[in-house]
Amino acid sequence: MLERHHLAIIHAVDKHGTLTEAANALHLTQSALSHGIKKLEVHLGAPVWQKDGRRLRLTQAGQGLLNLANRVLPQFEHSEQVIQQIAQGLRGALRIGMECHPCYQWLLKVVSPFLQQFPDVDVDVRQAFQFGGLGALLGYDIDMLITPDPLFQKGLEYLPVFEYEHVLVVPRSHFVAEKAFVQPQDLRHDVLITYPVESSRLDVFSQFLTPAGASVKRHRTIETTEIMLQMVSAGRGVAALPKWLVEQHQKDLAIVPVRLGKKGIFKNIHLGFRAGETRPEYQNAFIEMAKQTDHLM
Repeated sequence: MLERHHLAIIHAVDKHGTLTEAANALHLTQSALSHGIKKLEVHLGAPVWQKDGRRLRLTQAGQGLLNLANRVLPQFEHSEQVIQQIAQGLRGALRIGMECHPCYQWLLKVVSPFLQQFPDVDVDVRQAFQFGGLGALLGYDIDMLITPDPLFQKGLEYLPVFEYEHVLVVPRSHFVAEKAFVQPQDLRHDVLITYPVESSRLDVFSQFLTPAGASVKRHRTIETTEIMLQMVSAGRGVAALPKWLVEQHQKDLAIVPVRLGKKGIFKNIHLGFRAGETRPEYQNAFIEMAKQTDHLM
């Protein structure tokens, strides 16, 4: 049966010309090399080389094997390198699920240096709030879930990587813009702009308005962070967003972050994983980069 080592022998003989030099290049004895080729010739029913003085000359059958070797051996070597890189955590794919609209802006700060450090690792980001983050993680559709509101259950583990304050964003002309903090009743005449997520999952409702029995004049949703902030700057409403995200746009827009309540609302971006799994090196590197984003915000 034709095997890889037969092709390697043919390739070495063609390159070096003699049995001795081919054997040395392959770290084999001449007898082992000759024995392997003789068995192949019996299987093929044709000689693969002939002696031409001290050198070996490939027959027509040998030349056909050489053509195959020139095509196949580089593919073997490349595949081995890829597999070794996968084993070392240097190559692969990182599938990330998102359960947080503004977290996408934070993620960009991590992905950029990550892609530079791991050029052979692909990154795929899926918006988990559209397909169910927990199910995707447990079902092996994603490798990591980014969420500010981890739901702890068997088979999952979460790692907090970035702490931030959730604040109210108001136009500079708003009467609470100069206050140290805003109270729930202060928003009764305001239009509250949020992402298209059910109210029970929004902190401005679950941790601020609802416990106080307060409400707003109207609640409307916008999918895009930039448009939401433009609306607030134009005096069309107020919003609740991470403070670091608001501060990034303050120099260009007439907006002000105000603390939600006297104590404020503080959150963490969490990375969720399947518990007990051995993570590849590039995934561990991503985690470390995620922990170092404080100075980038």
